[in-house]
Amino acid sequence: MTSEELSVRKLEQGDFDKGFLTVLGHLTTVGDVTREMFEEQIRRRDAVGGYHTVVIEDNSRIVATASMVVELKFIHGCSKVGHIEDVVVDPAYRGKRLGLKLIEALIESARGDGCYKVILDCAEGNVPFYEKAGLVRKEVQMVRYLDR
Repeated sequence: MTSEELSVRKLEQGDFDKGFLTVLGHLTTVGDVTREMFEEQIRRRDAVGGYHTVVIEDNSRIVATASMVVELKFIHGCSKVGHIEDVVVDPAYRGKRLGLKLIEALIESARGDGCYKVILDCAEGNVPFYEKAGLVRKEVQMVRYLDR
């Protein structure tokens, strides 16, 4: 299929069997996630609200995904901010503008949720990609990993 034929849709429980976690594994360590854990996580996210995970499927296989969490703010009149995370495209599908499709879909979700901005953190080498998606560099990311 061409990239024009591949569309973005919401994550579904059946995506466990379509390689969703395998695609995430191209980004970071996923760990041992069972079907039950996966389905429960979807239920919890749906119950809380404000979570958007989108995927692109080709031939019954997930080939790209990205997520956004909507934060409820006190500033800007108790507005909202979308935090985009976990953007990944299967290496065999890179260069087909699928990442841009994911970002555009999440930006539209943020608009629909009434967010006044979307933000994301990325590696220095990914800045040109996100600039193509219409994002601009702003400030600096800091992190502290917590012991579990």
